[in-house]
Amino acid sequence: MIKVILIDDEPLARGLVAEYLESYADIQIVKECGDGFEGVKAIAEHQPDLIFLDVQMPKLNGFEMLELAEPKPSVIFTTAFDEYAMKAFESNAIDYLLKPFSKERFDKAMSKWMSQRANQTSETINETIENTPLKHIDEQHRIAVRFGSKISIIPTQDVFYIEAYDDYVKIFTEKDYFLKKKTMSYYEQTLNSADFLRVHRSFIINLRQITRIEPYEKNGHVVLLKNGKSIPLSRSGYARLKEVLGL
Repeated sequence: MIKVILIDDEPLARGLVAEYLESYADIQIVKECGDGFEGVKAIAEHQPDLIFLDVQMPKLNGFEMLELAEPKPSVIFTTAFDEYAMKAFESNAIDYLLKPFSKERFDKAMSKWMSQRANQTSETINETIENTPLKHIDEQHRIAVRFGSKISIIPTQDVFYIEAYDDYVKIFTEKDYFLKKKTMSYYEQTLNSADFLRVHRSFIINLRQITRIEPYEKNGHVVLLKNGKSIPLSRSGYARLKEVLGL
C-alpha cells in the first residue's frame, strides 16, 4: 500500500485531492494536515511515500516544512501561486499543480511520480532541498530550526552570526546556537544583503550587531559584535565591510 499525506491549510483543497485519489486503489491517505508543523510530525510518524504540499501556509510555509521533514518523501506541490514553481522544481518536486487543477492534470502528475518512483532516492532529494536558495520572502526574515523534536522560528534580526561547521552551519543568537545542514553560500544568497555580510570564508555577520572593528596581528582585522564575539575578517571581507559601512 502506498502511503500519502495531504498538507494544506484549506480543507476544500485537501478534499479535492482526496477525491482525485479515490481512483487509485493502492493508495492510502494516512494523514491530513492543516499547517507545516503538523506536516513535519506526520511525516516523521507515518513516513509516507508521497505528500501533496501547499506553499502558503500558517506557521511554516511549504519549503520550510519540507526542509525540516525527515525522512524526505516525494512531493507534489499544490498551490494557487505560480511564482514558486521554479523553486519547487529546484527542490526536486515531482510536479507543481496550480490551483484549480483538473483530474486530468492531477493524473498526469501521478503518472509522472509513478514513473520516477523507482529511480528517485531520498539522498538526491535531501541534497537538493538543503542547498537550494530560498526565494520565498519569509526566509529573508526568519530561519526555521529543529532541536530534537521541537521546531522553532528564529527572526533573522536575532541572529548574531553564522559560522561554517563541516557539512553544517551554526546559527548563533545571543545565548544559543543551532545547527543547520546548509552551506554558507546558501545563506549568503538567501539572507537580506542589507543586513548580513560574508566577511570571511567561514563567517557571515549581522551588520546590526557590530560594535567596532579592531586591528589584529599583522595587517589583520577582527569585528566585535554586541555579544562580545570577535569575528576574523579576511582581506576581501574587510574591504567589503568598509565599503558597506561607508568607511
